[in-house]
Amino acid sequence: MSYSTKFSKDLLTWFDRHGRLNLPWQRSSDPYPVWVSEIMLQQTQVSTVIPFFEKFMATFPHLEDLANASLDEVLHLWTGLGYYARARNLHKTAQSIINDQQGIFPSNQESLIQLPGIGRSTAGAIAAISFHQQAAILDGNVKRVLSRCFAVPGWPGKKTVTDQLWQLAEVNTPSERVADYTQAIMDLGATICKKTSPACDSCPFQKSCIALQTATIDQYPGRKPKTARPTRSTCMLIIRNTKGAILLQRRTNEGLWGGLFSFPECREDELSAQLSALPGSTNYLAPFKHSFTHYDLLIQPILIELQGPIRQSQESETCWVSQFGKDKIGLTKPATQLLANLL
Repeated sequence: MSYSTKFSKDLLTWFDRHGRLNLPWQRSSDPYPVWVSEIMLQQTQVSTVIPFFEKFMATFPHLEDLANASLDEVLHLWTGLGYYARARNLHKTAQSIINDQQGIFPSNQESLIQLPGIGRSTAGAIAAISFHQQAAILDGNVKRVLSRCFAVPGWPGKKTVTDQLWQLAEVNTPSERVADYTQAIMDLGATICKKTSPACDSCPFQKSCIALQTATIDQYPGRKPKTARPTRSTCMLIIRNTKGAILLQRRTNEGLWGGLFSFPECREDELSAQLSALPGSTNYLAPFKHSFTHYDLLIQPILIELQGPIRQSQESETCWVSQFGKDKIGLTKPATQLLANLL
């Protein structure tokens, strides 16, 4: 057996003894479940993904099932997993493959990159695992492993640093056993070369890792330059009618919660006008914070007990819910939390 480098040989030797071999998406090399798992695993831990993946695949066992589903059904199953653009792109890509490519999944990295939501690393993972092509990956785990082993300075979000890491990833990816290698380097980063408290004593590179040999593990990868984290605020109007049902409104497809249902929102300076148009009593609930990647959102929920009919906007889709979890729609996390308490 030949390998590109000693690095890949040592990693595969470790993987044969200690790698994770029973993850649910490893049961088949079919590109459909591999693709779904790779999308779910973007910025999300394996332990979080497993139950979502199993439920998703049970509901949509084939690519055609996903393509024929409504976006609401897809977002409903994605609720709680976060980064909802992934779900919208997953649905869009399934339809594209079925309608434009005769249901045939692209088999090389270059073609895969053209699909919505599939970047260079995800395309490499699918090409390597499903089609056994020599394609490199560079997710967060791999960046950490390579940064430490080869002492690559700087924040990986910087292009010059990313380019250097991609070069290392490609040089060390073998032409044989590429699927195992791809899983192995992700496993190493997730279970051994962790962000904090790495298990260096169990690492196959403990004798060759430059960061370990120079006692500089905590310096790699380089940290993102600190910037002031902004805080935004919004008022969520929880409108409940005389029958106990609560009004939800679909958000536009743009933004972090695109396509999901939530409560009508307004700015604080718009609140007085909004409340004056709603015949009923108001109750300010406890405010809370929801954190996104780049900012914090301070939410003031206001429960409005209607005492009469209201005029609903024709510009956005709305629905009334009276039983939590009954309707198969995608919900924002704050809406999920508040509805669970109120219903």
